[in-house]
Amino acid sequence: MHDSQRPTLILPDWPAPSPVQAFVTTRESGPSQGPFAGFNPALHVGDDPIMVARVRELLAAEVDDGRPLAWLDQVHGTQVMDAFEVCHGEEHSETVVAPRADACVSTGTGQACVVMTADCLPVLFCDRQGTRIGVAHAGWRGLVEGVLEATVARLGEDPGELMAWLGPAISNAQFEVGPEVRDAFLSDQPAAEDAFEASPYRLGHYMCDLYKLARLRLERAGVGHVSGGHFCTASEPRFYSHRRDDGVTGRLATVIWLR
Repeated sequence: MHDSQRPTLILPDWPAPSPVQAFVTTRESGPSQGPFAGFNPALHVGDDPIMVARVRELLAAEVDDGRPLAWLDQVHGTQVMDAFEVCHGEEHSETVVAPRADACVSTGTGQACVVMTADCLPVLFCDRQGTRIGVAHAGWRGLVEGVLEATVARLGEDPGELMAWLGPAISNAQFEVGPEVRDAFLSDQPAAEDAFEASPYRLGHYMCDLYKLARLRLERAGVGHVSGGHFCTASEPRFYSHRRDDGVTGRLATVIWLR
């Protein structure tokens, strides 16, 4: 029997080996209320903490055996944490603030990696052998600073043996940015010019393709296989969107673990 509080999940369409399990939550079902209606696991957005705690319980139940989730305090940076350190470090407890980081990796089966997004790009990683996994939170700031490259490096595997999947993010049709964003990418990677088109709404602004920027970065890093990237959080009601909802909204959770 379907439980209306359980999350409606998106399963990645990538050729990951069987030990690798992953999903992305949506807002199509769940107990959250008001502007957070659906399934909001984020504590930092102004939602009722009791409700968020219930959502996190339901989320953990979707992970094989209820193993701990490695929650992060995301700051649009490039810090990468090991999920074991997050969940079992000396200072870890339910009352300790999550570590400041924007990506998480794991080589063990005792915990799950998770990031939260609401227009920024979640990127899943695994190796072809199914022994290493990771997930990164990549907004434009994280992309230009190198969060994907940092995650690849932390996985400690030949990049050609890695695969990545690009999850739900804002599409170029909805993501207008100023010239400083374009300049930041082009100064590091001239090929990024293909990810920007002149905005039809404001002179001197650009429509930015996060998916194309991520693919360029992953290609340069040598990642062997990249898939996904066919969503738009701002135009699809099943997703939370920071831009569409004027900053008052929940978050999607992208979770990956090794079975």
